[in-house]
Amino acid sequence: MRPTSVFLLALACAPAALAQKAAPAASPADLVIHHAAIWTVDAAHPRAEALAVKGNAIVAVGTNDEIMPRVGATTRVIDAHGRAVLPGFTDTHVHFVNGALGLTRADLEGAKDVTELRARLVAYRDRHPGTGWVQGRGWNYAMFGPEALPHKKYLDDLFPDRPVFLSGYDGHTSWANSKALALAGITKDTKDPANGVIVRDKNGEATGALKEKASGLVGRVAPPPTRAEHVQALLAGMKLAGTLGVTRVHSAGGDFELLPLLDSLEKAGALTVRFDIGYRVEPPALRAEDLAKITDAASRYTSDWLSGGLIKFMVDGVIESHTASMLGPYTDQPSTSGALFWEPGAFAEAVRVLDGKGLRIMTHAIGELGVRTTLDAYAAAAKANGPRDRRLRVEHIETVAATDIARFGALGVIAGMQPLHAYPDVNTTDVWARNIGADRAGRAWAWKRIQAGGGRLAFGSDWPVVTLNPWPGVQVGVTRMTETGSPKGGFVPSQRLSVEEMIRGYTLGAAVAGGREQKEGSLAVGKFADLIVLAENPFTIQASQLSRMRVDATIVGGKVVYERSK
Repeated sequence: MRPTSVFLLALACAPAALAQKAAPAASPADLVIHHAAIWTVDAAHPRAEALAVKGNAIVAVGTNDEIMPRVGATTRVIDAHGRAVLPGFTDTHVHFVNGALGLTRADLEGAKDVTELRARLVAYRDRHPGTGWVQGRGWNYAMFGPEALPHKKYLDDLFPDRPVFLSGYDGHTSWANSKALALAGITKDTKDPANGVIVRDKNGEATGALKEKASGLVGRVAPPPTRAEHVQALLAGMKLAGTLGVTRVHSAGGDFELLPLLDSLEKAGALTVRFDIGYRVEPPALRAEDLAKITDAASRYTSDWLSGGLIKFMVDGVIESHTASMLGPYTDQPSTSGALFWEPGAFAEAVRVLDGKGLRIMTHAIGELGVRTTLDAYAAAAKANGPRDRRLRVEHIETVAATDIARFGALGVIAGMQPLHAYPDVNTTDVWARNIGADRAGRAWAWKRIQAGGGRLAFGSDWPVVTLNPWPGVQVGVTRMTETGSPKGGFVPSQRLSVEEMIRGYTLGAAVAGGREQKEGSLAVGKFADLIVLAENPFTIQASQLSRMRVDATIVGGKVVYERSK
């Protein structure tokens, strides 16, 4: 590894303030990192120069002089040459296998318009000839102009005889061609499924856009991945995570059925990322079979690498397709306020039952009514089940009623936020903000206000909705701008956070959300040696450059799982 920057933050304080001293005559460490600019995210000892690892844990943190005596004949020594060292990042909201499978499928992420999108599909077709299904993801609503929804005609001429099924970037709307619609049996007479919409033209024909649960009509006839494909995808996803400094993920759906496979990988020593796996409970009610699966997973998978016992609800959809639930009508479409996926009473009862068993709950809630409904259910569960250490989470919170912001702190509810969702490109400024109007957009991704009201923040990506790389999210959180500085002055700039606050949300804040702050989230004696070495100093580079941060090394459980080539 090579030095690329020198950490310029104050390290001139007294050694006693820097160090967590090791016991006298300690045995040699397995790994020592020295000459580093360490930000520990430990309030008692925030800065350090070196640390030592024995087995899977940190055994000393302090000055170079204090740590170097830990070096023995077999100790691996990394001279950081002044580079920044941080705790490993936890991504508190992923759909891991879906993201990993997407690494080998048609990738439409970042395409600027239909022309570029078609060019990518042509390139994919040329690389993957044949008659089989074409699957992929990543298109966004702004590509399709004022309609903000795709049409099968763009696919039919490219793939007249092959079924095509492409998920939107947010996973809430899918796009199918005529062949895929026919295989799914979707006709004029096909009824919309519960919590789903088959978008139709004026003649009642399906256009190819499928909102929410309607996507499942095609998804159920698309070929599922084989076990071998799942293994390949999981290994590729973990490799990617290592290059990005992600050491733990919280699965928010799509991975529960792979728990036995992940367990086999753990037993084989093949896991390089720690997993918290969530079970998604579907409306209209919590079923006995749901509860049996959840409690079995919670008791069966309890290791530091793989755990169950996390529950995922979805109470509404997304703003772009008008399926997020609002307190009043959408500004651009006054005929709708969206709709809740759950009847509030049934949702509150499901939360009460699961909370009563001490389980951890995360709920997707994007619109104002979705957020309020979730907070109401959490408050009712706490009242019914009595006081305990809860780690209840609301996920996304893209807009929130002003009167509900303080409830996060008052109820002890964690705000699970995905900073890159607030990236102020045309999809956000021209579709998202237009749909809900200036007043509600003025409370967009209100991280600062929630935190100021006593709420805890935990950050993630929602991969594959956006990249697994946390650093573009850090950049957006700090600037509320694109890398090129738009919009001028920032998008709702009052909600900017500092670099320290952003990193805390991906480290200690994320550990708190998972109930793991005693072992993870900061670099302190006794905690897991999950840490990253960065190529540059996030505290001194220009904020607009944070998204380009490179990770030089990732260490999980004391083992180096990634080193960047020189």
